[in-house]
Amino acid sequence: MNLGQIIDHTHTKAGKARPWLLISAPLLTITGILLFTVPRGSTTVQVIWVMVSYNLFYSFAYTIYNMAHNLMVPLSTRISEQRGVLSVFTNISTVMVSGIIVALVFPMLVLPKLGVDQSKWIQIMSFISILALPLTLLEYYFTKERITLETIDEEVENHSLKEQLRAAVHDKYWVVIMLYYFLYTFGGNVKNISLVYFCNYVLGTYNDGHTQTLVSVIGGIPMGIGIFAVWPLAKKFGKRNITRAGFVLYAIGGLICWLSPRNMVAVLVGQFIKNIGGLPCAYVFPALLADVYDHMEWKNGYRIDGFSTSVNTIIITVCMGLSTGLFNLLLARTGYVAPKLVDGLTVAATQPGAVQTMITFCFVGLEVFTSIVMIFLLSKLDVEKHIDEEQKEIKARREAK
Repeated sequence: MNLGQIIDHTHTKAGKARPWLLISAPLLTITGILLFTVPRGSTTVQVIWVMVSYNLFYSFAYTIYNMAHNLMVPLSTRISEQRGVLSVFTNISTVMVSGIIVALVFPMLVLPKLGVDQSKWIQIMSFISILALPLTLLEYYFTKERITLETIDEEVENHSLKEQLRAAVHDKYWVVIMLYYFLYTFGGNVKNISLVYFCNYVLGTYNDGHTQTLVSVIGGIPMGIGIFAVWPLAKKFGKRNITRAGFVLYAIGGLICWLSPRNMVAVLVGQFIKNIGGLPCAYVFPALLADVYDHMEWKNGYRIDGFSTSVNTIIITVCMGLSTGLFNLLLARTGYVAPKLVDGLTVAATQPGAVQTMITFCFVGLEVFTSIVMIFLLSKLDVEKHIDEEQKEIKARREAK
């Protein structure tokens, strides 16, 4: 929350978010390397190193970068079409990293070669960390905060955290989109955590080498082909409407998987439909969020971008801990039997029916319910209806000053 306030109170010719991209560039590289260079020594030293390096990276360096990066779409332009295109292409990298590199390339090609060799892990992660430096600098030098620059010559009034909080919680659109983001993030985290368990104990067998790959590939194909279709549809039918329609498909796909969790064909078909439905949310959300930020500026006379991004970050952090803790608690309560090492080989037990039912619910069932709730929430998010008029009024106020 403090960083959001700091960003909102940052006033430079480069903008208020871009300077923090520049600051985060070397920090990402240094802390990313420290994460994996755990020194050999006592367990106490190693635990301290891991705790400190983990927090330096995730709580400090990555938080600075992520909050500044997430503000670039809302602050780059007020033109809805440009925001939509930026939103789509900004999220392409996220989809590529999580859907292609993390889910496919890394476990299939990289992980087997790395094994448990620390030196190899240090080499590859140091390379990735060093690569982050020029890429982050590229984002800094080739972006522009046009909305921030509208007030570059004005005396900017700083608003307290209490004022911004009051403005946020009294705005229907802000509350709705934050609830929506919480449900989406929480449901997605639980699904991602349970993916391996579902493939190992429900759909396939333990580390069979193909089940998780098939689910990731077939389920992820729509995320690639949808890049070219999602914005034209959002432009024609509206960002809110196309996202609502997407969650209808999301729920249908999840229900197909839930009804036949041991049928490979049914699960793959369900995952394909589900990911088609997830396209609008994955690619359009930043543009929809930007409209809410503009509405807040029209309503209150000032922007709360940094504050809102802090809330987004809190949601991500809380959902990660909540989903991980809940899933592990459910595993323990339903009688999960962990794999054991026998004569140098990992042997996995057949899980009780209660465990398999719970894993299936976490992987596909939960998001059926969250999708229904998000469809309802989106019905209240009609911010696009008046956004053009509100933006014109904001412009008129600027010109009057």
